[in-house]
Amino acid sequence: MTRFTTAAGLSRRSALKLGGIAGMASLVTIHTGRRSFASAAGIYELAITADRIIIDGVSSKAIMMGGTVPAPTMRWREGEEVVVHATNRLDEPTSIHWHGLLIAGVMDGAPGFNGYVAIQPGETYTYRFRLRQSGTYWYHSHSALQEQAGMYGAIVIDPAGPEPVRADRDYVVVLSDHTAEDPMRVMSNLKGDAGYYNQAQRTLMDFVRDARDSGFNAALSDRLDWGAMRMDPTDLADVSGYRFLVNGRGPEDNWTGLFTPGERVRLRIINASAMSIFDVRIPGLPMTVFAADGQTVQPVRVDEFRFGVGETYDVVVLPREDRAYTILAEPIDRTGHARATLAPRPGMSGPLPEPRPRTLLTMADMGMGMDGMDHSRMAMTGDGMAGMDHATMAMADTTDLGRPLGWADASTPPGDKALDYADLVSATVNGDDRAPDHVIEVQLTGIMDRYMWSLNGRPFGKDQPIRVRQGDRIRITYVNTTMMAHPMHLHGMFVALENGQGRRMPRKHVVLVPPGRTMSVVLTASEPGEWPFHCHLLYHMAAGMMTRFIVDDQTT
Repeated sequence: MTRFTTAAGLSRRSALKLGGIAGMASLVTIHTGRRSFASAAGIYELAITADRIIIDGVSSKAIMMGGTVPAPTMRWREGEEVVVHATNRLDEPTSIHWHGLLIAGVMDGAPGFNGYVAIQPGETYTYRFRLRQSGTYWYHSHSALQEQAGMYGAIVIDPAGPEPVRADRDYVVVLSDHTAEDPMRVMSNLKGDAGYYNQAQRTLMDFVRDARDSGFNAALSDRLDWGAMRMDPTDLADVSGYRFLVNGRGPEDNWTGLFTPGERVRLRIINASAMSIFDVRIPGLPMTVFAADGQTVQPVRVDEFRFGVGETYDVVVLPREDRAYTILAEPIDRTGHARATLAPRPGMSGPLPEPRPRTLLTMADMGMGMDGMDHSRMAMTGDGMAGMDHATMAMADTTDLGRPLGWADASTPPGDKALDYADLVSATVNGDDRAPDHVIEVQLTGIMDRYMWSLNGRPFGKDQPIRVRQGDRIRITYVNTTMMAHPMHLHGMFVALENGQGRRMPRKHVVLVPPGRTMSVVLTASEPGEWPFHCHLLYHMAAGMMTRFIVDDQTT
């Protein structure tokens, strides 16, 4: 299966070259203190239970795997056969999905797909699969809204051969968002009012300020345009009130990873949130990204990166000073932060940077006023959009001056480098460079005022599945007709992101599609089965933003 070349597929020469580019040390030292869930026999027992967790001194309900949130880190090796006995001790069905792993469909863990049936209360299901890849991945529930309640954990798969990138310490950093509310209540609130959790809606005072800064007519026109769409430029995230966690710890709990100054520290960063897209940085400590979604890429040095739900990045940092550094992850709606520390000694904490301002969406985020956009495609975004004459709409982005504008504006300081998808270059040449046999356009659609999310205008269950033949070469074009970003996840296969890198396109299992943008990926349909294909924002998926991606087996 050459199309999914992994880090282990690197030649020794390539590996050494990669390590040299990254400035890696010549010594590998597995870190101490990592909480992993390992078994010499490759057989694991995992109980799913309802319990309580304490975050920053506050107790709340949670669903756990293996007795913790996040669940124990699975530490495996490429080529190993893994057997996991998962026992459901809840009073409702559950499941475990192995996110990003190349395994048989029935082991993928999505109920209703590939013949897999949810694990009923009191039952035990045995997952058995052989690992065909290495890298950083994760696992989580694919039933109801259990992932929001704490059912997620990290997977680390060591390569069968030498590590392509060397480090002195190796930490898993799982980011997540936790709510004390029942996730079903959250969904009910969103259904009743899509703006229920938006505490930053513009006020009369905002209008007065805008009129002062830009003039009354411009401010009024801006308000009328957004009002006609029944949308709000402050609508960056559907759910707020979260506590943002690092490895299950709140900002006050302050998870800490230790280092000795001068060591190379590897961070396996996973966005296991239900709904939160983060901007991640370590002030004073540049990061070298060398893997995306478990797949090795050519090293790129950055100061920060935007992090879609479901994505993973592996980075190396080189803390040289005898001081603490803060790992900071701010959600894009700036309603809080996740915080952890890298420190030479326990009990230390680094300075906490001032929170960055919250950006405002613009008309460009709705695909308007953008060169080359087909505005006719935007008419189906929602009821409020239907029948609108976009030509009459003011194309000025906003009247709100003096603050960041547009979804992509993370307030990155001048001179700092933020990772861009165009920076990702696969460490190995793509295995299949055929031109696509056909193109599949997937429109990302929704009706905000009823909190209905869909693909191509049809919610899951009323949709038309995507069907291809095994071996087909396919281009998927995402057309985001909504004002929100969507992390699109295809189970069972990697896609190659068409980011201008030719035969070294990065392979990913999640692609974050910004609002109002069109992006494309290519893939070889190598894995027969019925695979979930969905937005990884949990409440979007639950509201219908999913379909079946069926690969017909040509060998039977």
